[in-house]
Amino acid sequence: MQFFGSRTLGRLTALVLMLALLSGALFAGGQKEAASDSMEEEKPVVGLVMKSLANEFFKTMEEGAQKFAREDGSFELIAVGMNSETDIDTQVSAMENFITQQVDMIVLAPADSVGLVPSVKKAVDAGITVVNFDVTLNKQALVESGLPKDFLFVGPDNADGAEMVGDYLGETLGKGAKVIIIEGNPGADNAKQRKEGFMRSVETYDLDLLASRTAHWETEEANTLVTNLLTAHPDVEGIMCANDSMAVGAAKALDAAGRNDIEIVGFDNIGAVQELIKQGKVLATIDQFGPEMAANAIKVGFRIIEGEELSGWVKTPIELVTIDNV
Repeated sequence: MQFFGSRTLGRLTALVLMLALLSGALFAGGQKEAASDSMEEEKPVVGLVMKSLANEFFKTMEEGAQKFAREDGSFELIAVGMNSETDIDTQVSAMENFITQQVDMIVLAPADSVGLVPSVKKAVDAGITVVNFDVTLNKQALVESGLPKDFLFVGPDNADGAEMVGDYLGETLGKGAKVIIIEGNPGADNAKQRKEGFMRSVETYDLDLLASRTAHWETEEANTLVTNLLTAHPDVEGIMCANDSMAVGAAKALDAAGRNDIEIVGFDNIGAVQELIKQGKVLATIDQFGPEMAANAIKVGFRIIEGEELSGWVKTPIELVTIDNV
């Protein structure tokens, strides 16, 4: 066994202490660096609540939002869609989950303009920035819940868009033509607005409105509905569909009935309808630039988070799409 003198032992003790202190400093520095890195990596979280991802319009919207999030890189995006256009409970559950998670922003395209207002109020009360886009929340329901009547909305003028494509149908068919309207979900304000726009065209061109029925935005429901309406109104000349998913269903019904003498117009400019326009099976649609719509709403939301006071309507563009520019 080897023994050390007191001086040597003292030096060894000092060396051990110095190494311990150095090790502690390095550990603390590492902790600070890790904490700093963690803080740098922490990004605001945005919850995106959409309607049915079975609808091509919302699928492309999600893809556009995810692309924007990747390219921007400054926030984390969590996107949620519904199983069908009438699956309101899924949207309510998504809102509740985002509120529980305390996300920084919720961007909402409500399937029901009244039914989602309580969830929006709860999110706002929790200090979360909420941006309503695509479909307006009902103004009376907003006021009754304690939210402002001019609660921020980011989206297109649905009535003007429907009138634009309705007028194109009127010009094509001529005054007095017999038409049918296929409406969207009655609980959604954009469905009401699009019907309003179609009715303006009916009045402008003195169209003979044979029927106006809902297919709840759904392709197969529109297929069945139009099949039945063709039997009831075989002299129909034009069909106004409040979205392109229903226009696809209407086109299927006309194909099955061997009717190539009826013009269809839609709204959304999804890929499936672009092909139908090229084939001459759909006359026209409205492009409301779905891939950019959610991204635009997120951008507006960050303006609010950064201190800008915004309310009312931030309009997004619409464009008539026909065989000339599809």
